[in-house]
Amino acid sequence: MNAKILVIEDVPEMSQLVSLYLQKDGMTVTTASSGEEALEIVEKDLPDLIILDLNLPGISGFDFLKRFRKEYKTTIPVIIVSARDADEDIINGLDIGADEFVTKPFSPKVLVARVNSNLRRQAETTAAAEATYKFGPFTVLLNSCVLKRGPEKIPLSTKEYEVLEYLLTHEGETLSPEKIYSDVWKAQYGDVTAVAVYVQRLRKKIEENPAEPKHILTVFGQGYRFEKGSE
Repeated sequence: MNAKILVIEDVPEMSQLVSLYLQKDGMTVTTASSGEEALEIVEKDLPDLIILDLNLPGISGFDFLKRFRKEYKTTIPVIIVSARDADEDIINGLDIGADEFVTKPFSPKVLVARVNSNLRRQAETTAAAEATYKFGPFTVLLNSCVLKRGPEKIPLSTKEYEVLEYLLTHEGETLSPEKIYSDVWKAQYGDVTAVAVYVQRLRKKIEENPAEPKHILTVFGQGYRFEKGSE
Protein backbone atom coordinates (compact mmCIF):
# COMPACT_ATOMS: atom_id res chain seq x y z
CA MET A 1 0.00 0.00 0.00
CA ASN A 2 1.47 3.33 -1.07
CA ALA A 3 1.19 5.51 2.04
CA LYS A 4 3.30 8.06 3.92
CA ILE A 5 4.20 6.90 7.42
CA LEU A 6 5.88 8.96 10.14
CA VAL A 7 7.81 6.88 12.67
CA ILE A 8 8.61 8.76 15.89
CA GLU A 9 11.18 6.69 17.76
CA ASP A 10 14.41 7.73 19.49
CA VAL A 11 16.13 4.32 19.37
CA PRO A 12 17.84 4.16 15.93
CA GLU A 13 17.80 0.36 15.72
CA MET A 14 14.06 0.21 16.44
CA SER A 15 13.33 3.04 14.02
CA GLN A 16 15.34 1.32 11.28
CA LEU A 17 13.64 -2.04 11.89
CA VAL A 18 10.13 -0.61 11.68
CA SER A 19 11.04 1.48 8.64
CA LEU A 20 12.49 -1.52 6.84
CA TYR A 21 9.33 -3.60 7.21
CA LEU A 22 7.07 -0.73 6.19
CA GLN A 23 9.19 0.06 3.13
CA LYS A 24 9.15 -3.60 2.11
CA ASP A 25 5.36 -3.29 2.07
CA GLY A 26 5.59 -0.36 -0.35
CA MET A 27 5.21 2.53 2.09
CA THR A 28 7.19 5.76 2.22
CA VAL A 29 8.69 6.30 5.67
CA THR A 30 9.89 9.47 7.39
CA THR A 31 11.51 9.19 10.83
CA ALA A 32 11.81 11.56 13.76
CA SER A 33 13.81 10.97 16.94
CA SER A 34 11.88 13.46 19.08
CA GLY A 35 8.44 14.96 19.41
CA GLU A 36 9.77 18.40 18.51
CA GLU A 37 11.27 17.10 15.27
CA ALA A 38 8.01 15.30 14.48
CA LEU A 39 5.99 18.49 14.95
CA GLU A 40 8.25 20.26 12.45
CA ILE A 41 7.71 17.43 9.96
CA VAL A 42 3.90 17.37 10.21
CA GLU A 43 3.79 21.15 9.89
CA LYS A 44 5.31 20.79 6.41
CA ASP A 45 3.59 17.60 5.25
CA LEU A 46 0.95 15.53 7.02
CA PRO A 47 1.52 11.75 6.87
CA ASP A 48 -1.16 9.14 6.31
CA LEU A 49 -0.36 7.42 9.63
CA ILE A 50 1.91 7.94 12.64
CA ILE A 51 3.75 5.33 14.70
CA LEU A 52 4.59 6.90 18.06
CA ASP A 53 6.89 5.92 20.92
CA LEU A 54 6.09 7.40 24.34
CA ASN A 55 9.52 7.67 25.95
CA LEU A 56 11.07 10.42 23.85
CA PRO A 57 13.69 13.08 24.61
CA GLY A 58 12.10 16.48 25.12
CA ILE A 59 8.32 16.38 24.98
CA SER A 60 6.81 12.96 25.64
CA GLY A 61 4.81 10.93 23.18
CA PHE A 62 1.69 11.82 25.16
CA ASP A 63 2.43 15.53 24.81
CA PHE A 64 3.13 15.19 21.10
CA LEU A 65 -0.18 13.39 20.59
CA LYS A 66 -2.14 16.01 22.54
CA ARG A 67 -0.64 18.83 20.49
CA PHE A 68 -1.08 16.96 17.21
CA ARG A 69 -4.76 16.26 17.81
CA LYS A 70 -5.39 19.80 19.08
CA GLU A 71 -3.58 21.66 16.32
CA TYR A 72 -4.52 19.58 13.30
CA LYS A 73 -8.06 18.37 14.11
CA THR A 74 -7.35 15.37 11.93
CA THR A 75 -8.40 11.74 11.95
CA ILE A 76 -4.99 10.54 10.78
CA PRO A 77 -4.41 7.19 12.58
CA VAL A 78 -1.83 7.11 15.36
CA ILE A 79 -0.45 3.81 16.64
CA ILE A 80 1.46 4.02 19.93
CA VAL A 81 4.31 1.51 20.14
CA SER A 82 5.83 1.48 23.62
CA ALA A 83 7.44 -0.67 26.29
CA ARG A 84 5.08 0.96 28.79
CA ASP A 85 2.27 -1.51 29.29
CA ALA A 86 0.52 -0.27 32.44
CA ASP A 87 -3.24 -0.04 32.11
CA GLU A 88 -3.18 3.69 32.90
CA ASP A 89 -0.70 4.34 30.06
CA ILE A 90 -2.79 2.41 27.56
CA ILE A 91 -6.02 4.11 28.69
CA ASN A 92 -4.38 7.53 28.64
CA GLY A 93 -2.98 7.00 25.15
CA LEU A 94 -6.34 5.92 23.76
CA ASP A 95 -8.17 8.70 25.58
CA ILE A 96 -6.04 11.48 24.09
CA GLY A 97 -6.33 10.24 20.52
CA ALA A 98 -4.35 7.08 19.75
CA ASP A 99 -6.10 4.52 17.57
CA GLU A 100 -4.12 1.54 18.85
CA PHE A 101 -1.57 0.74 21.56
CA VAL A 102 1.07 -1.89 20.73
CA THR A 103 3.44 -2.99 23.48
CA LYS A 104 7.11 -3.83 22.97
CA PRO A 105 8.43 -6.34 22.11
CA PHE A 106 6.23 -6.85 19.06
CA SER A 107 6.26 -8.67 15.73
CA PRO A 108 7.16 -6.25 12.90
CA LYS A 109 4.90 -8.21 10.54
CA VAL A 110 1.97 -7.83 12.91
CA LEU A 111 2.68 -4.11 13.23
CA VAL A 112 2.63 -3.75 9.43
CA ALA A 113 -0.69 -5.60 9.36
CA ARG A 114 -2.08 -3.17 11.97
CA VAL A 115 -0.82 -0.24 9.92
CA ASN A 116 -2.55 -1.57 6.80
CA SER A 117 -5.75 -2.20 8.73
CA ASN A 118 -5.83 1.38 10.03
CA LEU A 119 -5.06 2.79 6.59
CA ARG A 120 -7.90 0.81 5.02
CA ARG A 121 -10.30 1.92 7.74
CA GLN A 122 -9.23 5.53 7.29
CA ALA A 123 -9.65 5.32 3.52
CA GLU A 124 -13.13 3.83 3.89
CA THR A 125 -14.15 6.54 6.37
CA THR A 126 -12.79 9.28 4.15
CA ALA A 127 -14.46 7.86 1.06
CA ALA A 128 -17.80 7.61 2.87
CA ALA A 129 -17.62 11.31 3.74
CA GLU A 130 -16.39 12.36 0.29
CA ALA A 131 -18.42 13.57 -2.62
CA THR A 132 -17.36 11.16 -5.36
CA TYR A 133 -17.73 10.73 -9.10
CA LYS A 134 -17.14 7.34 -10.68
CA PHE A 135 -16.41 6.49 -14.28
CA GLY A 136 -15.02 3.26 -15.66
CA PRO A 137 -12.60 1.88 -13.07
CA PHE A 138 -11.91 5.37 -11.70
CA THR A 139 -13.17 7.32 -8.70
CA VAL A 140 -12.72 11.06 -8.28
CA LEU A 141 -12.76 12.30 -4.68
CA LEU A 142 -14.14 15.76 -5.26
CA ASN A 143 -13.42 17.15 -1.79
CA SER A 144 -9.83 15.92 -1.78
CA CYS A 145 -9.13 16.59 -5.49
CA VAL A 146 -7.85 13.02 -5.93
CA LEU A 147 -8.22 10.58 -8.82
CA LYS A 148 -8.02 6.87 -7.98
CA ARG A 149 -8.08 3.68 -10.01
CA GLY A 150 -9.24 1.13 -7.45
CA PRO A 151 -7.08 1.79 -4.35
CA GLU A 152 -4.27 3.38 -6.41
CA LYS A 153 -3.88 7.16 -6.56
CA ILE A 154 -3.29 8.51 -10.06
CA PRO A 155 -0.91 11.49 -9.84
CA LEU A 156 -2.36 14.65 -11.38
CA SER A 157 -1.05 18.18 -11.48
CA THR A 158 -3.35 20.88 -10.14
CA LYS A 159 -4.32 22.00 -13.65
CA GLU A 160 -4.85 18.43 -14.87
CA TYR A 161 -7.28 17.87 -12.01
CA GLU A 162 -9.08 21.16 -12.69
CA VAL A 163 -9.56 20.28 -16.37
CA LEU A 164 -10.77 16.78 -15.50
CA GLU A 165 -13.22 18.01 -12.88
CA TYR A 166 -14.57 20.64 -15.26
CA LEU A 167 -15.14 18.06 -18.00
CA LEU A 168 -16.83 15.49 -15.79
CA THR A 169 -19.08 18.05 -14.09
CA HIS A 170 -20.26 18.97 -17.61
CA GLU A 171 -20.75 15.33 -18.59
CA GLY A 172 -22.45 14.93 -21.95
CA GLU A 173 -21.93 18.57 -22.98
CA THR A 174 -19.80 19.53 -25.95
CA LEU A 175 -17.38 22.21 -24.73
CA SER A 176 -15.26 24.37 -26.99
CA PRO A 177 -11.57 24.86 -26.13
CA GLU A 178 -12.31 28.56 -25.66
CA LYS A 179 -15.03 27.77 -23.12
CA ILE A 180 -12.81 25.36 -21.20
CA TYR A 181 -9.91 27.79 -21.21
CA SER A 182 -12.07 30.69 -20.05
CA ASP A 183 -13.66 28.74 -17.18
CA VAL A 184 -10.65 26.70 -15.99
CA TRP A 185 -7.85 29.21 -16.56
CA LYS A 186 -10.14 32.09 -15.54
CA ALA A 187 -8.97 34.12 -18.54
CA GLN A 188 -10.60 35.27 -21.74
CA TYR A 189 -7.32 35.67 -23.59
CA GLY A 190 -4.37 33.32 -23.65
CA ASP A 191 -2.98 30.24 -25.35
CA VAL A 192 -6.11 28.13 -25.94
CA THR A 193 -3.94 25.30 -27.31
CA ALA A 194 -3.13 24.55 -23.66
CA VAL A 195 -6.53 22.85 -23.47
CA ALA A 196 -5.52 20.27 -26.09
CA VAL A 197 -2.23 19.68 -24.25
CA TYR A 198 -4.02 18.90 -20.98
CA VAL A 199 -6.64 16.76 -22.69
CA GLN A 200 -3.84 14.62 -24.14
CA ARG A 201 -2.18 14.33 -20.72
CA LEU A 202 -5.44 13.23 -19.13
CA ARG A 203 -6.14 10.70 -21.88
CA LYS A 204 -2.78 9.07 -21.21
CA LYS A 205 -3.81 8.60 -17.58
CA ILE A 206 -7.46 7.55 -17.85
CA GLU A 207 -7.93 6.02 -21.30
CA GLU A 208 -7.16 2.40 -22.03
CA ASN A 209 -6.15 3.52 -25.52
CA PRO A 210 -5.51 7.29 -25.69
CA ALA A 211 -5.75 7.14 -29.50
CA GLU A 212 -9.31 5.82 -29.22
CA PRO A 213 -10.69 7.57 -26.11
CA LYS A 214 -13.91 6.40 -24.47
CA HIS A 215 -14.23 9.16 -21.88
CA ILE A 216 -12.78 12.42 -23.23
CA LEU A 217 -14.13 12.49 -26.76
CA THR A 218 -13.24 14.93 -29.53
CA VAL A 219 -16.22 16.46 -31.30
CA PHE A 220 -14.60 17.62 -34.51
CA GLY A 221 -14.95 21.31 -35.18
CA GLN A 222 -16.65 21.88 -31.81
CA GLY A 223 -14.47 20.76 -28.91
CA TYR A 224 -14.57 17.99 -26.30
CA ARG A 225 -17.25 15.95 -24.55
CA PHE A 226 -16.87 13.83 -21.44
CA GLU A 227 -18.72 10.50 -21.36
CA LYS A 228 -18.94 8.45 -18.20
CA GLY A 229 -19.11 5.11 -19.96
CA SER A 230 -19.73 1.78 -18.28
CA GLU A 231 -18.32 1.22 -14.77
